Amino acid sequence: MRAKSLRLILILTAVLAARGLSAQQGSTAPVVIVVNDLTGTGVPGAMIRVVPAPDPAPRMETDGKGKLALTLKPGGYALFVRCAGFKSFDTHFDVRETKDAQTVPVVLQIGASGSPMVSPATAKDDLVILAYPYHEPAVFSPSDFKALPHTTVTVHNSHTSADETYSGVRLADLLAKMNAPLGNELHGEPLAAFIVATGSDGYQAVLSLAEVDPTFHSGEVIVADTMNNQPLDAHSGPFKLVVSEDKRPARAVRNLTTIELRGLR
Repeated sequence: MRAKSLRLILILTAVLAARGLSAQQGSTAPVVIVVNDLTGTGVPGAMIRVVPAPDPAPRMETDGKGKLALTLKPGGYALFVRCAGFKSFDTHFDVRETKDAQTVPVVLQIGASGSPMVSPATAKDDLVILAYPYHEPAVFSPSDFKALPHTTVTVHNSHTSADETYSGVRLADLLAKMNAPLGNELHGEPLAAFIVATGSDGYQAVLSLAEVDPTFHSGEVIVADTMNNQPLDAHSGPFKLVVSEDKRPARAVRNLTTIELRGLR
């Protein structure tokens, strides 16, 4: 009898603990992100990103008064705010478990760094990555690129009827450095995002963001800087976009100069 009572107590304890955990995980709190300029005027149309992202995610843009209302689970979040004509703003905030709306104030400073039109100063062999509104433009020199973790891909070149082994950096890893929505964040509106890769001769290729995300697509998309253990020659390098599962190498972009993430509002 005592053993049966003890077993019942343990079961009840486990059920109550599970219910408490479920309630805690399912609880949310109202949050209002308020974006103003230095004069205290609300900034409409500012692009907002929070990490972890809310699910389902609403339109992440401030309204006419510079406000965005969200419902978030308690915990810590990273906040990224981008708006043309203003400097980018990044911070961290915590959400408490409460029914009262919590305000997250943001003050943007005047400047062009939040604009998608920014063109950073580059050298001839640099690679530029643009991921507005998630990050300011980034520039990688060949020496910067060489220090990044590399992966190897072997593809068949139907033009030369030969296999080619490239070493380079996954495009997803480069975009992750730009705070692009990948992995668990790649759902909803970001699924319409796409990447435009441009070579120095103006040749361009387009891939969807999902194609370069390893959680969506099994093929490899890399920015290569070597082929067959040798640096890319002047005809192809210093950078080349390589897509492993394409039947034709038409999306292989030689002399790659720019990677731009588009389709995100």
